[in-house]
Amino acid sequence: MQSLPVSPSIVGESLELRPLQATDFESLYSVASDPLIWAQHQSKTRYQEPVFREWFNEALTSKSALIVIERDSGKVVGSSRYYEYSEEGREVAIGYTFLSREKWGGNANRELKRLMLKHAFQWVDTVWFHVAGQNIRSQRAMEKIGGELSHKLIKPLTEGSQENYFYKVERATFEDRHSIINS
Repeated sequence: MQSLPVSPSIVGESLELRPLQATDFESLYSVASDPLIWAQHQSKTRYQEPVFREWFNEALTSKSALIVIERDSGKVVGSSRYYEYSEEGREVAIGYTFLSREKWGGNANRELKRLMLKHAFQWVDTVWFHVAGQNIRSQRAMEKIGGELSHKLIKPLTEGSQENYFYKVERATFEDRHSIINS
């Protein structure tokens, strides 16, 4: 599967996104080592170094993972990724997102998603977000950014299964909403 073209840098008001590099491991792990970040996640042990290292290596291999940097301080505050890009279907998913707890409840997630959506809509018409059924925090975040719940599916896991919620954002809706906000 192809990767969505990723810019060398996507700059917002308070955040900068750039492609993840091998040298980012320590700074990103310092964020990911907080067990509370993973409390509502299906991989509750991702705060452990070996588990996170496996995730990090997969993220590097994807060539579509981004590191999130706070512009004022230059501090790494999280990561996100594009995946399941379909040039033919003109769609992509955004996920694997996590932010440091200091960024929860503020504008960081909204700005991160807005920057990623704006970038993606140069190539696609639909962006999908897959959210675990037990991840209430991410479900609320999707509603805040205008994600529309499309459907739910049961996903088989190594141990058991998990209900996933599929949210989508359409380019036309995103552009309409942001033209009103910016006028």
